[in-house]
Amino acid sequence: MAGVMTAVARDASLPLEQHVLRCSAALDVHGHLVVLVPPDASDPARRRLHTVRSVLAADRMALIPVGLPPLATALLAEQLRQLSATDLGPGVLAGAAPLLAHYFYAGALLGSVARLDRVNVSVGSHLKSLIPGRQFAVAATPEPRVVEATERDVLPGPAYPTHLTVAASGSFDTSWIHGPLARAWRPQHVRDVAAPEDCAHWWGTSRVAEFTAHIADPGVLYQLVTSVRRTSCRWCALEIIGDRCLFCSTRVENQAVRPDVRTDEPMDRRR
Repeated sequence: MAGVMTAVARDASLPLEQHVLRCSAALDVHGHLVVLVPPDASDPARRRLHTVRSVLAADRMALIPVGLPPLATALLAEQLRQLSATDLGPGVLAGAAPLLAHYFYAGALLGSVARLDRVNVSVGSHLKSLIPGRQFAVAATPEPRVVEATERDVLPGPAYPTHLTVAASGSFDTSWIHGPLARAWRPQHVRDVAAPEDCAHWWGTSRVAEFTAHIADPGVLYQLVTSVRRTSCRWCALEIIGDRCLFCSTRVENQAVRPDVRTDEPMDRRR
């Protein structure tokens, strides 16, 4: 059963020896390790994990770039841990990370957008954030957007059953999330959790409450992953999904050629 980890900012400040020992111990326990890392190749935590992987010469350690906010990343890791208890192998589990990331509706309620650089912010929103008491709803994925948090202005939500997880920093007011947003998104369940440690850094303010709508049913997650065609890696022999093995980076060659479909033909000729 593959282990799952997430990279956080403090990883870069750990002594290298300690970091190597921690990952080595995880590999001894789980056999393979799937690590969710920031998408920026220059991120210190990601660079540190590349160093650890090189020191261990571990092709059993897959580093998966994920562009989700901290709460959504933690929830994705939670989903992968659930799936690791099934019959899915480590290669498929690693490939499931970018696949399942598409099914998150992730954002945050902010007290200020002055230092927000993850999503484009209009001049008007910057000016409004100077007024005390204003709150802004920011969607990071699937479609970046910034709106003022009011009863009428609600972000577009998922069209499939989800749970809503909320993580607030300190005593930040989350009534807009539990009120207008929850009424519009109609989640099956709402859960409050502690804020991830990188939350304030990611959103550019300590006045933040993250929210994420996600698929909570392990059976649905399993169906999503197993509906994708699997192949075997030519180098490490792992069963994988996607165009390359995320452990050894070997690209998958097309073993079958799909017939060309002429979409410009009349419908009756394509039947």
